[in-house]
Amino acid sequence: MKCIPDKENRFAYYISGIHMADIVFGQDRIQHSKLNTSTGQWSPEDALDPQDRSYEIPLYEINKNLKEMNEYDWDGNDSARFPWGHVYHRYTGVKTNGREAWIWAQREARFPLDIIVENNRVIGFIYTKRDGCTIMVKPGYEDLTPLKEWKDPMLSDACHCIKHIGKHMVKMRDGINLATEVWLPAGLPMDAKVPAILVRTPYGRFRFGAVELRFVQRGYALVTQDTRGREDSEGKWIPMVHEMSDGDDTLNWIAAQPWSDGKVGMIGGSYGGFVQWAAAASGNPHLKAIISLVTAGSPFVDIPRKGGTVVSGMLAWAFMMADKTMNTDAMVRDDWDKVLKIRPIKNIPQKTLGKPIEFWDEWMKHPNYDEFWERSDWTLHGDRIDVPALIISGWYDDDGMGTTEAWEMNQNNNRDNQRLILGPWYHQANSTRDIHNVPFGDNAIRYDLDLLYLRWFDRFLKKMDNGVERESRVQYYMVGSNQWMESDKWPPEEVEYTDLYLHSGGKAVSSAGNGTLGTNIPGKEPVDIYRFDPEDSAPYLIDVSENEFSVPENYRDVEKRSDVLVYTSEPLTDDLAIAGDVFAVLYASSSARDTDWVVRLTDVDEEGNSIRLSDGILRARFRNSFKKPEFLTPGKVEKYQIKMTKIANVFKKGHRIRVQVTSGAKNLAFPNHNTGSDPALDTGFVTAEQTIYHDAVFPSHIKLPVLRGNLSNR
Repeated sequence: MKCIPDKENRFAYYISGIHMADIVFGQDRIQHSKLNTSTGQWSPEDALDPQDRSYEIPLYEINKNLKEMNEYDWDGNDSARFPWGHVYHRYTGVKTNGREAWIWAQREARFPLDIIVENNRVIGFIYTKRDGCTIMVKPGYEDLTPLKEWKDPMLSDACHCIKHIGKHMVKMRDGINLATEVWLPAGLPMDAKVPAILVRTPYGRFRFGAVELRFVQRGYALVTQDTRGREDSEGKWIPMVHEMSDGDDTLNWIAAQPWSDGKVGMIGGSYGGFVQWAAAASGNPHLKAIISLVTAGSPFVDIPRKGGTVVSGMLAWAFMMADKTMNTDAMVRDDWDKVLKIRPIKNIPQKTLGKPIEFWDEWMKHPNYDEFWERSDWTLHGDRIDVPALIISGWYDDDGMGTTEAWEMNQNNNRDNQRLILGPWYHQANSTRDIHNVPFGDNAIRYDLDLLYLRWFDRFLKKMDNGVERESRVQYYMVGSNQWMESDKWPPEEVEYTDLYLHSGGKAVSSAGNGTLGTNIPGKEPVDIYRFDPEDSAPYLIDVSENEFSVPENYRDVEKRSDVLVYTSEPLTDDLAIAGDVFAVLYASSSARDTDWVVRLTDVDEEGNSIRLSDGILRARFRNSFKKPEFLTPGKVEKYQIKMTKIANVFKKGHRIRVQVTSGAKNLAFPNHNTGSDPALDTGFVTAEQTIYHDAVFPSHIKLPVLRGNLSNR
């Protein structure tokens, strides 16, 4: 490690525990020196180019405000709000060798920049996201930051330079070549063999692979690959279809390289999680460990056909991926309301972008779960998937059902070495403490995820006995009490499912608060009826451009609509904790041949704010099978079993539990036209009369995973 004298405005810059740069803040400029990872030498200290985007921590913002931050009375306050808009809470103290510092958590920010203060002086900064943790600290103060944990002797040492051995066009079994980049630890003996970390991505092998070079410095090979049809790879990209065979072929190629010891780990988020499970589904023996972050799941449970609907929330992503190279600017539009009304939906890309999207056209050819969708369903191959898996997601992850599928599949097959972390996060996990004005605790952000990633690979690729597999199998965040909890199972063993029954308010057409919710089984009760107009469906509260479509939002105003039924408990006399998947059992009829059902669980506070916790959606024709759709007989009562999203939440004393029932989720899913026609081509609309039953014969209810016993901090 480079030794630097401790000066007032000099900081050392660390990425995942590795010292990568030095920063010196000055009155009119910033000086920096970087580690050359190819040679191990440090560059001469010189002025930072204002156009340099290689640093994730906002250096120029810090330079502008550092003087005022150092003049602030940190010791005399527990919160801080600065003129430039940053808000901080005193979070946690750190003590070592007789010294003490405080970490201050930034609030109301995406990708917060936390501050470390000692003796009323700023000594460091912490920046977190899904990939890991970047820390900038005054030299000599490292032990007052999370960097202290990186000194564990049971971690692979970051003692290697990086050797880039270039691009390879790796041939798949059908002759298609995929662009593949390889980096190796430098200075190894000629006959040395090392384990590899594989990143397969449709988003650019350099852009999404560079962060994992941290593993090369710790003695791993890194292989990054553009998936089929993306960037420099050959072939036609139809999302998810080829990933099982391409992943299998790539793993075999890695194992055959002269530098490979035959053991491969994979890491990645979202689509980068999906490709790991697809590769594992091939049964390839070289895949020894995976780190699955917010993984996509099977097509009709997760995306793009959630519950059999057509997920409109994915259009921003589809536009971003319309060309061979990802274009994030294409997601941001101010005319989504207009775009989502285009019919038939098959033509949306042509009418909006002036060109078709090949994979969208392919998706539109398959209205039901058929052999096309089956090719991308890794959940069918649990008998072949047996690999140590660190699985990370959040309550508000729009791919959260993929994580649920992965965990349940492995539990059903009695797989060992499975760990699960569930935070108060959306798809961009570990990146904020406040989602759409819904605040969580200062502890919502974790500083240890990248440390855990390394420990996972060290254990299962290098066979280092670091004990990671003997730690708590499940860690989850309890919303409401803002606690991290531990368990050996998910749902926790202490969970008892409790039925809460929907009771009619005795009104023919819904209005806010018209129904009740309770544990008593309904007797003879009138039905509740609403009319569902697909041209004016109830909204699902998301910003399509944000590309996050499972956020916690306040549905208070949505509940005022006449097409939303609302069932509410009495105010709770004690706190009530739940942890697990939520299920809805709905008895309903429709005047239409087909329709959709949406069930949502919310937490209602004393002011009437109704915050989304969990929901589920199901297209009626798929109530019994995604493979064999069955149209409705108008007026006939049908039973719908809807698996909703997972959640851990404490309903506070005085709060109420609420269930909403509707048929629209505008923005999330294209509304069902209620005609029974092919959704890709349909241009007609039918207004449906929907009837919800709740009596002794048809007792509509939800199943809540009630957590018995006392809550305790992790």
